[in-house]
Amino acid sequence: MSSDPCSFSSFARCVTKHLNLSLHVDFDRHVIRGRVALTVEVLEDLLIYLLQTLDTKDLKIVSVSANGQVAQFTMGPKHSFKGTPLDITLPFDLSRGQHVIVEVTYETSPSASALQWLTPEQTAGKKQPYLFSQCQAHHCRSMIPCQDSPSVKHTYYSQVSVPKDLVAVMSAVRDGQEVDPQDNNRIVYRFRQPVPMPSYLIAIVVGALESREIGPRSRVWSEKEYVDKAAFEFSETETMLKTAEDLAGPYVWGQYDILVLPPSFPYGGMENPCLTFATPTLLVIAHEISHSWTGNLVTNKTWEHFWLNEGHTVYLERMIGRCMDSEQFRQFKAMGGWKDLQDSVNTFGANNPLTNLVPSLQDVDPDDAFSSVPYEKGFALLYHLEELMGGPEVFMGFVKSYIQMFAYSSVTTDDWKNYLFTYFKDKVDILNKVDWNAWMFTPGMPPVKPHPLQLTLTHYSPLQFTTVCVPLQERLPLTHVKKMQEVYDLNAYMNSEIRFRWLRLCVRSRWEEAVPKALKMATEQGRMKFTRPLFKEVFNFEKYHDEAVSVFLAHRAAMHPVTSGLVGKDLKVDASSTTSL
Repeated sequence: MSSDPCSFSSFARCVTKHLNLSLHVDFDRHVIRGRVALTVEVLEDLLIYLLQTLDTKDLKIVSVSANGQVAQFTMGPKHSFKGTPLDITLPFDLSRGQHVIVEVTYETSPSASALQWLTPEQTAGKKQPYLFSQCQAHHCRSMIPCQDSPSVKHTYYSQVSVPKDLVAVMSAVRDGQEVDPQDNNRIVYRFRQPVPMPSYLIAIVVGALESREIGPRSRVWSEKEYVDKAAFEFSETETMLKTAEDLAGPYVWGQYDILVLPPSFPYGGMENPCLTFATPTLLVIAHEISHSWTGNLVTNKTWEHFWLNEGHTVYLERMIGRCMDSEQFRQFKAMGGWKDLQDSVNTFGANNPLTNLVPSLQDVDPDDAFSSVPYEKGFALLYHLEELMGGPEVFMGFVKSYIQMFAYSSVTTDDWKNYLFTYFKDKVDILNKVDWNAWMFTPGMPPVKPHPLQLTLTHYSPLQFTTVCVPLQERLPLTHVKKMQEVYDLNAYMNSEIRFRWLRLCVRSRWEEAVPKALKMATEQGRMKFTRPLFKEVFNFEKYHDEAVSVFLAHRAAMHPVTSGLVGKDLKVDASSTTSL
C-alpha cells in the first residue's frame, strides 16, 4: 500500500478493519473521554521490536493494550499539522494474516481541531450547548487515535454518552439508546456502520436536536427552530437519490439523513455517510448525495488525489441536475464552475503548484491546499473526456463502471487512468492525444476549455446574472456597480450565492457602503467558500485593512478552527496573537 504524506502510520505492516468506540461527551470541560478498540489486520510478519504507529493530535493517551495485554507506548515528536505519532510496542509476535485488537484509552483536548463546542448563545435555541465534528481532511486523529488516512477503510460501532437533554447522531445507522448505567442523568446512544469507510468520514453531533421524516430512507435533523424549514428545503431528497441510483448504481449506505448545522460550520456540506452535514446556506443537496458514490464508496487514496473525489462528484451532481431539469441547467452550472476555477487560480497564482490537478502534498497541510481546483478542474477534465468519447450517456457509462469496479476501495489517479484506457479500449488513439501532463501536473487553468452549449437565456435571473455575467476576476467602475444595484436591487437578495458574489464585486470595485455588509456576511456564517474571500476583499481594500483584522479578531473564537486558521493566514494574523503581523 502506498504511503500517505499526511499520516504517520505504516500501511505496509497492518491496516485497521474495524473500530469499536466508547465516547463520553463532557460539555463542562469541552473534551471527549474515549476508548477505542481497533481491530487490525497484519500484512507482514511483525516481531516484538516492531511498532504499530497510530496518528494522534493533541490527545492525552491514558493506556494501551493489545489483545487484553498491557502494551508499552511512546509519543513521538510533534509535527506542525500531522500531530504526534503514537508508537505502540506489541507484547507478542504476530504473523501475516493475523488480527490483533489494540485498545487505547484517551482524552481529547479542548482545542481538538476536529471538534467545535458551541455555547448555548451560539445556537438557535439559546438554551443548550452543541458539539459537532469535522474530520476532513486529517482531523480525525484529534478525536480518535487511528490510521488517519483515506487509504484505510474500516467499519465502526460506537456508544456515545451525552447529557439526557441532548441527542447524539453519527455518520452511521442508529442502533438504539438507553439510560447510561453509570449516570442516570445521561443517555447512551448506539450506532453501527457496516460499510467500510475512511476515518475522515467519522462524524458526531450532539445538541438539542429534532428530526422530521422527508422520505422512506431519509430524515432531516436540526434544532427545532430550523427543522420544519429544513424539511421543506430538502423535500426532493428521495427524488435525487433515485436519480443518482439510476446513474451510478445502488445506494449502499441504507439511511440517508441530513443534519442542518449552526452557521459556523466551515463547509457548505460534508458528505458523512448516513448523515450528510449541511448549513443553512446549502439548499441544493445533489453534491453531497453524489459523494455517496464518488468519495465515500470510491475514495481518493491520499489527499493528493482529491480530484477523484470532488471532480467526479461535481460531474455526477450536474448529471443529476441534467436528469431532473435540463442539459441547459447543467451547462449553466458548468459555466459558473469555470468562473470559480478562474478565481481560485488567480487567488493562488497561475504558477502555484497547488493549482495542479494532482498536487504534491509532501510537507503541505491539505487544509492549505483546499480550493475549487480539484472540483472544477476535475470536472473540466471529465467534461472534456465526455466530449471526446461520445457524449454524456457514453461517458456516464464509464463513470458508473468505474464506481462498480473500485467500490469499497481507495484509488489513485493512475488507477483511474488505467481503467479509463481499459474501458475505452477501442478509443485509445483518441485518449493518447490528451495532454495528460498538462491536465494533471501543470499549474494554472486547464489546457482545454470545454465548449458548453450556447445558452439561449432571454432573461437573466439575479442568480444567473451574478454567476455568469459578473466578472469575478476584475473590479468594475463604481458607476457600473451602482447601476447594477439600481436595475437588479441585488442588495435585497438573501440567497447566499447571490449575496456573496455581489458583495465581493462591490468591495472589489471599492463601494464603501458594501464593506459592513460584506463583513456581516463573513461573520454571520462560517462557510469558507464565503468567509475567506469576503475577508480577503475587505483586507485588500487599503482603507479598511485594519477593520478586516479587528472584525476577524472579534469573531475568531466563534469560528471553526479550520476557518479561523485559514482566515488568520489570509489576514496575516498570528494564531496566538490579538494583532496582525
